[in-house]
Amino acid sequence: MVIGIIGGTGKEGKGLAYRWAKAGHQVIIGSRDYEKAQTVVLEMNDSFTGIRPIQGEQNIDAADHAEVVVVTVPFSAHVPTLESIRDSVQNKIVIDVTVPLVPPKVTHVQIPTSGCAAMEAQQVLGEAVRVVSAFQNVSYEKLLKDEDLQCDVLVCGNDKEAKQIVLGLVSDAHLKGYDAGPLQNSIVSEGLTSVLININKHFGIQNAGIKITGIE
Repeated sequence: MVIGIIGGTGKEGKGLAYRWAKAGHQVIIGSRDYEKAQTVVLEMNDSFTGIRPIQGEQNIDAADHAEVVVVTVPFSAHVPTLESIRDSVQNKIVIDVTVPLVPPKVTHVQIPTSGCAAMEAQQVLGEAVRVVSAFQNVSYEKLLKDEDLQCDVLVCGNDKEAKQIVLGLVSDAHLKGYDAGPLQNSIVSEGLTSVLININKHFGIQNAGIKITGIE
């Protein structure tokens, strides 16, 4: 599968890019700055062995060439980024990893006027795009270190087939995913990020996560 990661030069994007490239997917890291994307992929391709080579492009080109597009940008850049790739993602799956964090109060849950970031993405991109919410509660630093993550992934979306594809990508990243219902339920996984940041600060750690219990 060809996966384009928009804003992929940050920790979130690089962590997912590494895991998916290692699983054999063709990954394109996108950035507003082409040179920055090239620098990041050069470093990653040189640093990691046993992965399919990662490519670097500008965001719009990464979205154009991808089958599945992943949005990993700060909330302040969410709408402008979505608007810039809207034409390129029509009839595709868009995985939105965005969390509505508002610095400096990142430990406070913020609720956008649309209800959640994922629903905002659906409104901006239009109904032809299958938006799925996932990966908000994962420690991306551990993704890059190949460590076993004791953290589950909540997957929300209105299209069952799209959610199954995303759940497959969760598994390819060596994580456990769960269908957490319709897109509006993403308000919970997005809000949990602020809760986990607060727990990290309280205990002086960086990798607090969630686990689903009671399932055999």
